[in-house]
Amino acid sequence: MREFDLAVIGGGPAGMAAAVAAKKKGLDNIIIFERDNVLGGILNQCIHNGFGLHTFKEELTGPEYAERYADMVRELGIPVETGTMVLNISPDRVVTILSSGRGVEDIYARSVVLAMGCRERPRGALGIAGYRPQGIYTAGTAQHLINIDGIMPGKECVILGSGDIGLIMARRMTLEGAHVAAVFELMPYSGGLNRNIVQCLDDFGIPLKLSHTVIDIKGKEKLEGVVVAEVKDGKPIPGTEEYYPCDTLLLSCGLIPENELTRSCGIAIDPLKNGAVVDDRLQTSIPGVFACGNVLHVHDLVDHVSAEAAKAGESAAAFVRGGSAPEGRVIKLIPKNGVKYTVPNSFTAGSLDDEPHIRFRVTGIYKNAAVVIKCGEKELFRRKMRVMIPSEMQDLAVKKDVLAAADADLEIMTEGDIS
Repeated sequence: MREFDLAVIGGGPAGMAAAVAAKKKGLDNIIIFERDNVLGGILNQCIHNGFGLHTFKEELTGPEYAERYADMVRELGIPVETGTMVLNISPDRVVTILSSGRGVEDIYARSVVLAMGCRERPRGALGIAGYRPQGIYTAGTAQHLINIDGIMPGKECVILGSGDIGLIMARRMTLEGAHVAAVFELMPYSGGLNRNIVQCLDDFGIPLKLSHTVIDIKGKEKLEGVVVAEVKDGKPIPGTEEYYPCDTLLLSCGLIPENELTRSCGIAIDPLKNGAVVDDRLQTSIPGVFACGNVLHVHDLVDHVSAEAAKAGESAAAFVRGGSAPEGRVIKLIPKNGVKYTVPNSFTAGSLDDEPHIRFRVTGIYKNAAVVIKCGEKELFRRKMRVMIPSEMQDLAVKKDVLAAADADLEIMTEGDIS
């Protein structure tokens, strides 16, 4: 059985950043397993710019950002096995892999970083009436068809869901000569970044219709059109139905962390974010197994993915060198009152960084509200926030002494009116 100090599952931006960080911390025996034939993950099809402003202090396309990290992996001599599927991870970190060159094989890893990314929510999960005609794609599939395969999905397009991929594909379809009738969003707010609304919709005159959804799909063999209705309290309003003829329906209705492997090996899952329960070192419920990137929780910026993954890689290196968990009281973080989830789920008092980071998302639009951390009735931290929206991940840097002073679990919440 081959043995490694660290096995990284996934060769996208998270996996590469974790491997690079672990290597720089002194781990030599590292392997990256990637099911695709090249490194880079989803970035390879994201040919638009806007990546790397935080990490590299310049604006890059997705492939350029991926190439920067792939170059680091090569320069540091980190082995990569592409075309390799990870089938299972046991509690004692025996990893079962499948590849065309080696068949099914077990390897032993002293530490593991999970970096499998996420997938799109498919049509079947949306419960839309109608047949399953040709012409319905997730936005990411359409992006791959155009940017990688050079295939145009259609010419008359409707987009359901205002996630960032959907917004970007509204612009991409327009640039390729298609007509995008509108982007429809079930919620009363957009699921994407404001900059993408401006650059991908407003600049091209594409309407964004909030509190609207597709209620019926017309066409049996090929898509002929969709029926859209206004929504209130999650239900279509009778009499607001409108028919849009189209040959293409793109779905951008949310991303789901790719955690089938995580669940199968018995790692505890946080249902609030659909990712693993982790501590401040990004360690899961299995010692020596760490999680980062979109498999842990869905990010809006790849730069945040890289920073988080670097932390996971450094933590894996520390685990291999030390081999045991740091001592100290475990302090749980409990989201309440408008905070959807937190990363991490807990801190260990004996391993706190000088300025630990708490990442979270809110459940609605908050303006001039505050984020508050309490220990029982005692308020430990308060920060005024001008705007918080669900589509943007929030990142709080909290002084170590604030968290270390807690003698019970902490509650993190918003205070202020929701818009």
